[in-house]
Amino acid sequence: MNPLTPILILLLLPITAICAVLYTDTGIEPALFWATVKTFIVLFIVAGGLSFVASRLAARAEG
Repeated sequence: MNPLTPILILLLLPITAICAVLYTDTGIEPALFWATVKTFIVLFIVAGGLSFVASRLAARAEG
């Protein structure tokens, strides 16, 4: 198993809670909710890319 999987689960729990609060709160505009979701998606992709590149660099330096 990838060692980042437990960390990902721990990060997704509060993100899910924040999104649930933003989605159910009537005072929050829907545009703000969707901007939050898009931001989390972009950050997730960037973090995944950095993790992948770091693992490739570590594998190359090792062998």
